[in-house]
Amino acid sequence: MSNLFADTGCLQRIEIPDADVWCRPRLELHAWPEEVMRQLIAETPWRSEEITVFGRRHRQPRLTAWYGDAEARYRYSGLDLAPLPWTELLARIRRAVEDAAGCPFNSVLLNFYRDHRDAMGMHSDDEPELGSEPVIASLSLGATRTFTLKHRRRKDLAPIRLVLESGTVLVMRGATQRHWKHGIARQSRPCGPRVNLTFRRISPG
Repeated sequence: MSNLFADTGCLQRIEIPDADVWCRPRLELHAWPEEVMRQLIAETPWRSEEITVFGRRHRQPRLTAWYGDAEARYRYSGLDLAPLPWTELLARIRRAVEDAAGCPFNSVLLNFYRDHRDAMGMHSDDEPELGSEPVIASLSLGATRTFTLKHRRRKDLAPIRLVLESGTVLVMRGATQRHWKHGIARQSRPCGPRVNLTFRRISPG
């Protein structure tokens, strides 16, 4: 397989109040991003889940899959996810993301945005099993989408919009989840598929 990206260096911090957010535009995975995305789309047993938001059931506007170590059970929005075992490809991606983030992970949530109509609502990754200051490392593959952050309390801060191109690694640390929500909005302009992998560390409970 051909070399994915020319390595452009280490993570660079994005200056955001009450947050600790870092970004790296290219990651070495020993394959082109479109190759990795196509393989993930083909090999993953995608699920269309219903979640509970403010007491009401909604079908997620994207497909998902949960992988990880055996003890990495994850609960959010009324879902209780038992992890699928790591594939060879996901294990290789995990090692690369761990090297970039400087942090070990035991699980990953895959999100498949099929086109411009798929989205992720505004939320914080603040479930108890993630700990008080979780590290969330997100790898984007495929179509470019806009990642929006909104402060949970400070109305004086405008939303922050980050354009995530294929191969971008975004790392959120420290108090970021306590102070900010994030999401991917639907867009009017058509686009191709995107797969996002969000690595995290689940504490068995």
